[in-house]
Amino acid sequence: MTSMTRALLGATALCACGLAAAAQQTTITIATVNNGDMIRMQGLSDVFTEAHPDIALEWVTLEENVLRQNVTTDIATGGGQYDVITIGTYEVPIWGRQGWLVPLDDLPADYDVDDLLPPIRAGLSVDGTLYAVPFYGESSFVMYRTDLMEAAGLQMPEAPTWDFIREAAAAMNNPEAGVHGICLRGKPGWGENMAFLTAMANSFGARWFDENWQPQFDSEAWANTINFYLDLMNNYGPPGASANGFNENLTLFQQGKCGMWIDATVAASFVTDPNNSTVADKVGFALAPDNGLGKRGNWLWAWSLAIPASSDAVDAAKTFIAWATSKDYTELVAEREGWANVPPGTRTSLYENPAYLEAAPFAQMTLDAINSADPNAPTVDPVPYTGVQFVAIPEFQGIGTSVGQEFAAALAGQKTAEEALAAAQEIATREMRAAGYIQ
Repeated sequence: MTSMTRALLGATALCACGLAAAAQQTTITIATVNNGDMIRMQGLSDVFTEAHPDIALEWVTLEENVLRQNVTTDIATGGGQYDVITIGTYEVPIWGRQGWLVPLDDLPADYDVDDLLPPIRAGLSVDGTLYAVPFYGESSFVMYRTDLMEAAGLQMPEAPTWDFIREAAAAMNNPEAGVHGICLRGKPGWGENMAFLTAMANSFGARWFDENWQPQFDSEAWANTINFYLDLMNNYGPPGASANGFNENLTLFQQGKCGMWIDATVAASFVTDPNNSTVADKVGFALAPDNGLGKRGNWLWAWSLAIPASSDAVDAAKTFIAWATSKDYTELVAEREGWANVPPGTRTSLYENPAYLEAAPFAQMTLDAINSADPNAPTVDPVPYTGVQFVAIPEFQGIGTSVGQEFAAALAGQKTAEEALAAAQEIATREMRAAGYIQ
């Protein structure tokens, strides 16, 4: 046999081995949201694929509203387009009961399910069975410019009222200098402006439905909520706010254009990151505001990873989600990006870790906000539903988005508050009647 023949035979054997390895490789498609922590996960996923060469990852990264629409359509129809989906505390219990998600009751022992924060774990479970694992958990709180607050001669209380927030917004507002007193969500969507407005409404004594499922947008409490919100945003907010969601306001705050921002606690590591925030050393934190009625305007949420029942790669998908939400992944982020940037709000052990507590001045307030949000009693007056910034019924996704469009139109000056509230009442009544909740 000549040396050339041997070389050709060797190359053929290597090629055959390569083809066999490729044939044995399982590809999982992951649908996720374009938030900073998820983009970081994608960037670090080479560590996973090096350890699991038999699993290939295909990413679909989408804006929040688009992700929800695509994932909901796919899972409701059993389309099987995705093997791992990024969903939240709203979807998990509803979809788990429908049989649309794979139960996660057989994760390896070293995953340590019991380390998950109790409020977060409970929100992702049905009758004690976990149907999604949290990538990060959050509530909401006030982020503010300490330098502007000091220049205004004010001191932010640890637990401010909405009246103080308005006073501070007015004092810090300086549009000529490119600084707006406050930035809040305005982009329509049940998980965008309605997440903020529903939590805010809870603190004003409002509720989506009374105990008989009758919509309540014609109540004084909702009128007070929306008028206060519009007053804040029209007088002290940035222009074009009806197009601003989480990511847009994050950019504005990082660029020093917001005196205050009330939003997800997960934003804390991004606004204090000197590599991305021009005001990193000038940020303070406070609990979400209240009106003295016993409820603060903070929510409870977890962006989580779940496996659709339609997936044909369940084992590979479980291997990935266990890695991406593990203690080892937290250590990996800490090693690469620093402890302040690890995904927050999921594990008890993180809030007992001295290295994290030292690096993240917002850690304890995040934990306090998460623990104070009560999905089982979200409002001042009794309600028949669970959920803090959402109503945990299947119909809420459509109703919430339609109502959000009405309030965004009011913020854009296309409708009055009264017109938007009347339209919201009509939408909610029509849909709840069609769904059989009311006659």
